[in-house]
Amino acid sequence: MNTNDMPQFPESYWWDSITLPSFPKLTEHREAEVVVVGGGITGVTTAYLLAKAGLKVVLVEAGRLLHGTTGHTTAKITAQHDLIYDELIHTFGQEKAQLYYKANADALHFIKRMIEDHKIECDFHEQDAYIYTNSDTYTTKLEKELAAYEKLGIHGDLVEQIALPIPIKSALVMHKQAQFHPLKYLKKLVELFVQLGGTIYENTTVETVEKGEQPEVVLRDGHKITCKHVVSCSHFPCYDGMRFYFTRLYANRSYVIGVKSEKRYLGGMYISAEDPKRSVRSATSANGDNLLLIGGESHKTGQGICMIKHYEALQAFAQQTFGIEEFAYRWSAQDLVTLDNVPYIGHLSSSTPNIYVATGYRKWGMSTGTAAALLLRDMITRKENAYEELYTPARFHLVPDVKTFVVQNADVAKHLIGGKLEMVSKKPESLSNDEGAAVSVNGKRAGAYRDKKGNLHLVDTTCTHLGCEVEWNEGERSWDCPCHGSRFSYDGDVLEGPATEPLKKIEQS
Repeated sequence: MNTNDMPQFPESYWWDSITLPSFPKLTEHREAEVVVVGGGITGVTTAYLLAKAGLKVVLVEAGRLLHGTTGHTTAKITAQHDLIYDELIHTFGQEKAQLYYKANADALHFIKRMIEDHKIECDFHEQDAYIYTNSDTYTTKLEKELAAYEKLGIHGDLVEQIALPIPIKSALVMHKQAQFHPLKYLKKLVELFVQLGGTIYENTTVETVEKGEQPEVVLRDGHKITCKHVVSCSHFPCYDGMRFYFTRLYANRSYVIGVKSEKRYLGGMYISAEDPKRSVRSATSANGDNLLLIGGESHKTGQGICMIKHYEALQAFAQQTFGIEEFAYRWSAQDLVTLDNVPYIGHLSSSTPNIYVATGYRKWGMSTGTAAALLLRDMITRKENAYEELYTPARFHLVPDVKTFVVQNADVAKHLIGGKLEMVSKKPESLSNDEGAAVSVNGKRAGAYRDKKGNLHLVDTTCTHLGCEVEWNEGERSWDCPCHGSRFSYDGDVLEGPATEPLKKIEQS
């Protein structure tokens, strides 16, 4: 294969460049003071902090530890979350906008201290972060964002040149942000957590939580963990508690490629102001070569063009901008967005004071996930934290919450109805090897994938969450729901919630 060709299968550079320990599946009843559900940066950091505070903590992960969004990030540690601060000032007021910045700045400083204190080799480098544009409209928006920086005391500047070989009209820089290898960093936190007496279980799926003074975390196979506190760090909460989080969050997919470039990279972390988004940062491969990680092409899960075309668009950008010496990696990630673009972190609801949730990071999980862990630690140990009110899931703002709620749920209704009315004529026998599609089986819509060996896999395409029809994702070889972002393997197993049950398999006649 030509080294400039796209890799046939998605693979994260972070996972390819490190070996992580494995942990057993929970096969018995357990007791703990805290159960943390979800093994990404939020779950691992929260578990570590609570164990360090002297609590007996159990961490459970439905799949492999750090194999979700954390293992598929671009791993920028920054408080520059695209164009956000002017919007936050208008929505929340200057005081809360400043708290948002400070929470993420504190998270960066925490990560830096952890790396220094424990001598973690994780390719941590301070970098300036840039939002750039070649549009007059977005130049005006960058000027407004700079004015917001100045009101909030953020160290930033508007510049007319950047180190990328692309034309721009202006760029907004936030100084002294950072990048790292997230799995090398979190591997050390996992080791520290275990040393402190913490327990980890992989391939352990939570079915629900039975609330009460001593809530019980109920696993899919029937085992339970009795505890005092439950922390859901699993994207969609593992227990919804009739709070209908799936109507208050929507799922986006975005894409990353890792390439060795022909042109020398001069440093910095970059994101375009306008769409389609283009994110750029550097990394170091396992054999010491320089890699460029180029991301973007965000869209609602299960919607849009053929997914492989998103990778092709990033490939074309990389070739035009830097020249591709080798196309080494491609992968994608799923992120959740809240109604007002600020994460939900805190009590699941007022009626469940010992059940907590952290979700809706809008693609900025390295800083926000760490900020969430610090807040959750303080809430559980009853320590005052200035960010609790900012992030509370109980908040509601008339604008933009109502508008976003209506738009997103109208979109859900459109896809729910459209999927039911779709006419499918393709037959399973027409599929080539390594091809998937919606097909007609006995006059009904079904999902079919013929693997590389020619074996056919048939599933019912009705999402087990609320009944939308899933769509084939060619780039990831998965079935994705366009309504609430649930994702399933080609065999129907759950990859992403809010669905908890697999797609029904169809027996072949």
